[in-house]
Formats: sequence, structure tokens, C-alpha cells
Amino acid sequence: MFLKISRLWFSLLLVFTLLSTLATPALAAGASSKASYTVTFVSAELVSNDHVGNEWETAFTANGKTIEEGESIKLSLSSTASIKLQAEATEHDKIPDIGSAAKTIKVSSIKKELSSSINVTVTENRGRYSGNQSVWKFTYKIAKSK
Repeated sequence: MFLKISRLWFSLLLVFTLLSTLATPALAAGASSKASYTVTFVSAELVSNDHVGNEWETAFTANGKTIEEGESIKLSLSSTASIKLQAEATEHDKIPDIGSAAKTIKVSSIKKELSSSINVTVTENRGRYSGNQSVWKFTYKIAKSK
């Protein structure tokens, strides 16, 4: 009787060991699989300007990394990650006027390529044109690498 129980126990132990050995690489590969995404800052365009100013600076970031207009960066991300895009326009005078906007894109929504834009509104904060606004359009592209 003890021999039968020992054989059964050993058989079960062997089956569980084999199953865990076979399942571990598949689970590990799925959990750590990453894909490469290229984020391109295509352009920053002043769409309208109602007396806010004429000396401007723009900035664009993807996941905290600055991208210059016309340039790209590569990000290696898991399939559950997101890309946080941030756009900012600053009008320079004695008291700068600053506008910013952000957008978050789930990488699972990017099949091949995604082109879109972020609108940034800058409001004049002083003087006779106080309250007037300018609008900037930041265009970007995100492509999934193969």
C-alpha cells in the first residue's frame, strides 16, 4: 500500500514539475514582451493669435523625453503601457504667457501608425489684451516598429 501511494505521489510530482517547466517560458515571454514605437514631433503651428504676442517657444515631450520639431525618438514599451504626450507653448515678454496640454495614448490602440494633434491655448495674462488667446496645433505621429 505504501509503495502505491509513493508511486502516485512521485508521478504527480513529476507531472507538476514538467508542467511548470513548460509553462514558465511561455508566461515569462508574454509578461516581458516589448515592442518598439517611434514618436515623431511633426510640427508646431500657430493657428490663431489674438494679440497675445510674437516671440514664442514650443516644447514637445513623449514619456518625459523632449523631441525637437521634425525629430523622432524610439520607445520600448510593453503591450499594456501608454505613451504620455505633452505639448507646451510659451510667449516671451516681461511676464510670460504659457499654455500646455497633454494626451495619453494606450499602445494597444496603435496597430501600425497613428497621426494626430494636440491643441494648446495660451491666454494673455496682463495689459490691454488680457484674456485674449492664441492657439497652437502640435502634430505628431506614432508608428509601431516591426
